[in-house]
Order: sequence, then C-alpha cells, then structure tokens
Amino acid sequence: MSLSLLKSKLPIAGGPPWLAVLGLIIAVGAWYLPVNLRSLSPTLLRVAGRGTPSLVEYGRDLLAVDKVGPAALVRTAAILVDVPRAPELASAIEQFGRRQVGLMVWGGWDAALDSLFQLRSPIEHRGSTPVLTLFIPEKARGILLGRLEKSGSEGVQSLLRLRGLRATGRFVPATQSGGQSLEAVILLAGLLYDGQHLAVPLQRELRAFSEAALRGGEWAPLDDFFLNLLSLGRRLDWGQLSELSRRTNSLRTLAEFAHLARLAPEEWPVIYAAALFSDSADLVAAYLIKYGQVGIMDLRMALAQGRGAVAHLVKRQVPVNRSGANGTTVLAELALEYSQLILGLKYSGYFTGFFLGLRGLALWLAGRRAGSQDAAGAVRPIKAGFIALAFSLLFIVVSEPFLLRPVPPSAFQSRLPALISVAASPLSPPTKPVITMDPSTLISIGFFAALQIAMYFVCLMKIREVAGQGVSPLVKLRLMENEENLFDGGLYIGIGGTATALVLQVLGVIEPNLLAAYSSNLFGITCVAVVKIRHVRPFKRSLIMEGQVEPARVSETVKGDGATLR
Repeated sequence: MSLSLLKSKLPIAGGPPWLAVLGLIIAVGAWYLPVNLRSLSPTLLRVAGRGTPSLVEYGRDLLAVDKVGPAALVRTAAILVDVPRAPELASAIEQFGRRQVGLMVWGGWDAALDSLFQLRSPIEHRGSTPVLTLFIPEKARGILLGRLEKSGSEGVQSLLRLRGLRATGRFVPATQSGGQSLEAVILLAGLLYDGQHLAVPLQRELRAFSEAALRGGEWAPLDDFFLNLLSLGRRLDWGQLSELSRRTNSLRTLAEFAHLARLAPEEWPVIYAAALFSDSADLVAAYLIKYGQVGIMDLRMALAQGRGAVAHLVKRQVPVNRSGANGTTVLAELALEYSQLILGLKYSGYFTGFFLGLRGLALWLAGRRAGSQDAAGAVRPIKAGFIALAFSLLFIVVSEPFLLRPVPPSAFQSRLPALISVAASPLSPPTKPVITMDPSTLISIGFFAALQIAMYFVCLMKIREVAGQGVSPLVKLRLMENEENLFDGGLYIGIGGTATALVLQVLGVIEPNLLAAYSSNLFGITCVAVVKIRHVRPFKRSLIMEGQVEPARVSETVKGDGATLR
C-alpha cells in the first residue's frame, strides 16, 4: 500500500491523530519493559530466582554435610520470609539434633576440632552454643594453644606471638590476669586461619596487620578486628562462624557484620542466610549498610524467590522498585539476559513515542485548520525532536523513583563506627582523596542543561523563521521585537526550575541539593545571554542597516524616474 493510499485511508484533517496514537503505544510499551537504571522490578527478581535452590533446599544441603548450625539460621530465615515447606526443614533439624546432640552444640562437624574436643560426645551445653563460650575456659585454651603451636603456618605463628604484646588497646594483654578474652579470640582467629576457614584475601590482610604489629607498628586495626570477632564469637557457634568467615574477604566486611549483628538482632538470620545464599558476605554487607531497613525488605523479597534472586540483587546493588511496571515473564527474561540492550530500547522508546505523539498531534491540529498539505509543511520535525527529548528526560526521572530521590538514609550507615580500611592503614601508600558527586545531582544538572539546549534551538529556529519571511527589514525588526518574551524564555525556565527544585526540597520530595537547584538558574542566564548577544543583537543590527539603506534606494529611484520624465 502506497503512502498516498495510506493517507487517504487515514486522513489527517478531521480524522483521528493516528501518528499520536502510535507514539502513545510505543511510549507505554517502553514504560512496561521491566528494566531500570537504578532499581530492580519484582518480576526481574522472580525470574532470576526461578529454577535456583530455595532456602529450604539450601538448608537441607547444609544439613546433609553435618553443618547444622548454619542450617538452623537458614531455617529461621525461611520462616521469617514465609518460604513454603520451611516446617519440613525445621523438622529435619530437630531429628538431626536428637541423633547428634554434641554436634548441635558446635554447629557441625570439623575434623580438626573433633581431634581436640570429640564433638559428638555430649557435654554440659545443649543446643547451639556461641563458640567463645566453649573456648574461654582455661582447659579449652590450653588444648587450642598446644594444637596451634604445632602448626606449620607462618600466619598462625604470627597470631600466636601477639599474645606476648603489652600495648593491646582496649584489651587486657593475653598473658596478664583478665586477658582470657584476648587470648581466646586470638586462638579462635588462629584456628580459623589454620583450618582454611578464612577467605584468602582476609588471611592475607590479617597476616599483614599481625606482622606489622609485631614489628612495633599500629595495634588499632587488630584491636578492631579482635573486638568484632569477639562480638560474632559470642553470637555464633563454630559452624556458623566458620561458614561466614569463608565468604568474608576483608576485615572491614567482618566489622560490618558484627555491627549488623548488634544493631539488627531480629533480622540477623535473614542477613546471615543472604550472605551464605549469595556466597558473598561483602556484597550483602555493602547492600545493607547502604540501604538500611529498605535493604532488609528487599533481601526478604529476594530470599523468598530463590538463590538466583539474592545473587542478582546484591550484585546490582540497587533497591527494588515496587511502584513501577513489572512487565511479563518473557520481557523479564529478556531484560535479565540483555539488560543494557533492553534499557537502551526503553529509553529510545520514550523518545520515539513522544516524538511521534507530538508530531502527530501537530499534524492533526494543523490539518484541521488548513488541510493536510499545508500542515505537513508547517510542522518542523526538529522542534518536535527537542521537545520529545525534554519530555523523555522528564519521564525517565519520574519513572525512576531512586534516580533523583535517593532511598532514605540508612540507620545502619549513620550509626556505623569507624571501620578498618586498608586504604587508611600504614601498610598501604597514601592516596589522594577522590571528590565524587551524587548521581542524582549529575542527572538533575543534565536535565536542566537539556532544557536550556532545547530552548536555545527553539530560539534559533524562530530567528531563521523571521529571516525567511518575504517582508521588509523594518517589518522583520518588528517581528523580532514581538518575540522578545520567547528569547527570554530560557531565563523563565531557569527560574522556574530553581523554584520548583527548592519547593520539592522543602516538602521532602527530593533530597536537599542547592547545586542541582541553582544550576537551572545559571543555565537559564547563560542561554539567554548567548541567544541575545550572539544571535539576536547582530540580526537586529543587520535589519536596522538594511532598513536605512532601502529608503535611500527608493528615493534615488524616484529622482531618477523624475529626471527621465522631464
């Protein structure tokens, strides 16, 4: 079907704005794609978790290898997030506990510990027992010291030599009266190190700090580490602590987990299960420190969907967007596989939809007044393109709830004590501070700049339109004077953007940010100055000169004609 036949079937003048309807369909379809720049849709989490082990299945796998302590925390997390069949896991753990009373105390079986304490033998403790409760007694410390002194690991020997230091910060020295806590926690760290229960980066970091302290260096990093290990050792049994430390790559992460355990004890099973489920305590700690209670809610949602959902959530490090479009499962599968491509299609769809909508409405409205032929010539696509770009940027900001308006400040972060950081330690070379800007500020500045760029091109098109009129220079000059309000439009937009941003900040809709607010006014002033000084003033000057030259030519022509007549 030819284009002329299509126009005859769908006439613009008096008919429906079919191009605008097509643009609306494209824009809505783009909005429905379940992919976002700084958030995740629930549908995407559900698809990511589909076909991956659930908490109950993971707990059964732990129980199958006698890791009953971690399985017990996973069971509690499954109950908290309402995972189906959670009672089955609880029943399996109870049956295991009746068969292996001793292993319930330690949280699982370990070959090195079994040779020292006969883990399967019943002792006075019942149920899961914090590991430091078992290591504090003098007899237990003597057994551990004898075992670790025979270790061939230089890292373990460095830790044992810390027992002889006198300047031990907030701890009483291990060899003095009252130093049982420090000695127990040093032996615990040595046992974790010797049994390969620490992640390799954590081993390397701990050994470096230990050797530095033995050479007379700073004790403070070790002081923080031992306090954090003491905090976790008073809450977790051996099996639970060893499984967590295997997935912890830095002393900082260990400190963050100790902080979370103290601050959110009721959510601790969820936090612990997420660390094991995602196989990365570092990513889980970073996510929770950043998002606080919002992060806890997101982790609960992901835990209920499966292991893949948790891994995808903490890898992306963005919150869940519960207010946006969820999309279908098929679209979510595509977004999960080709996230960058689908995101590009989504934003391109916004621009295409708005462009076709504006173009179609302009053609339709103009066609109703003057007919389709005149309308096609009257509408300028470049103008619709700039307006569509501005609308697209605005719609992206509105559809992304965490783009300009960040999540509420994290209570975990605001109450986080000073943590260990290798970058701040004497073991690493000093680095220059890096000045960063919040992404929401950059997006706000970019949006205001885009509005002024669009206004700049609108003014240029108006100047060209006046220049192309088939009228005298003086008439063009009057037309230019008539467009003064348009040429001042950038300033109005800039003031309006600043005022709007300040009002939204006062109302608490967006975070306070004076830089983003006043950038709108600055861009407006710049836009108007460039338009008037660079374009309007030279054009008016040329019109004035042409206006003065033309009467002189007319006068000379009249005089010449009079002389000829005479």
